[in-house]
Amino acid sequence: MTTYLERRAGRVLLVDDAGRVLLLHGRDPARPGHHYWFTPGGGLDPGESAVAGAARELAEETGLRLPPAALGEPVWREVTEFPFDGRWYRQEQEFFLVRVPSWAPDTSGFDEIERNTIDAHRWWAPAELAATGERFYPAELVSVLRAALDAAAGAGPASGSAAAGSGPSGPASGSAASGSGPAGPAFGSAASGSAAAAGRVAGRDGC
Repeated sequence: MTTYLERRAGRVLLVDDAGRVLLLHGRDPARPGHHYWFTPGGGLDPGESAVAGAARELAEETGLRLPPAALGEPVWREVTEFPFDGRWYRQEQEFFLVRVPSWAPDTSGFDEIERNTIDAHRWWAPAELAATGERFYPAELVSVLRAALDAAAGAGPASGSAAAGSGPSGPASGSAASGSGPAGPAFGSAASGSAAAAGRVAGRDGC
């Protein structure tokens, strides 16, 4: 019987003025040929809220430092199960939408796991994701992203927006034990992309 490590995570849909979302490219050390794109974010530290964890991971993985309040409310929630580095995780995660005019990611805050498993980043248009044959997580990312952007447009200026002048953070401390980085949270399934939509448990081919 599979034994799962239970975790919670916070993740960010970081979107620029062109409507592109930033994704990181990673691999599973236990499956060298298993590569995928995923959103910034990671496992929560003990006692940490999803929004605080998402803000911390955003700083560590992209250099964009924002107060948790700037991320607003989650636009999507899900529970996902996936393997990483030989262990199985059951993860409850929340996604937050952040808009920026543009951003040049600074990955100097990567922890050891991230340095060893993440090798690229890229801004993706929703249409590019819909057409690509490359693996990305969550598999519902295109519909989730479009729904979140539509909801934000209908509500006027989004609370989860950042000025271009938000400075990069220096190397930020991350806890590998807490599951920060690709070993964690990035992947799942769910139903609706509307704000705070409840997800469902879904098996994933790892991340």
